[in-house]
Amino acid sequence: MQKLDFAAAVDLILQDNPKFDREGYFFLKDVLEFTVGQAKKNRERRGGHVTGQQLLEGVRVYALNQFGPMVVTVFEYWGITRCEDFGEIVYELIRVGLFGKSEQDSIDDFKGLYTFHEAFVLPFRPSAGGRVPNALSGGRARRREAKTSQG
Repeated sequence: MQKLDFAAAVDLILQDNPKFDREGYFFLKDVLEFTVGQAKKNRERRGGHVTGQQLLEGVRVYALNQFGPMVVTVFEYWGITRCEDFGEIVYELIRVGLFGKSEQDSIDDFKGLYTFHEAFVLPFRPSAGGRVPNALSGGRARRREAKTSQG
């Protein structure tokens, strides 16, 4: 049996289960590549395997970088409203042979790591000082503040 390319596999999934928008699957593929790349960059050894929790952390970081305060709106458009939805997408990709899993992996790994409100809304709420915190990199915001205060 010939292995399907990603787009064809997603089309096959959507024929059986159109719950999530096609773009959500491609986003998750990008997140997986990002998460594996970050692990290599940080010299973490995992043998290329990413757990559900690690993937969700990758979703959080990648989505904030890609969509900023519009993350929740984009995800809702795709039909994704909670971490468990990413688990469903992953397990559909496993079912068609695009993603793999270990014996320790479970769809339950995608439950309750964070709420979308705390991960994607709160980082953009103004702080007590009236400033919007830099949700992506606190270091960048602090360096910018230090430069402006130095003149």
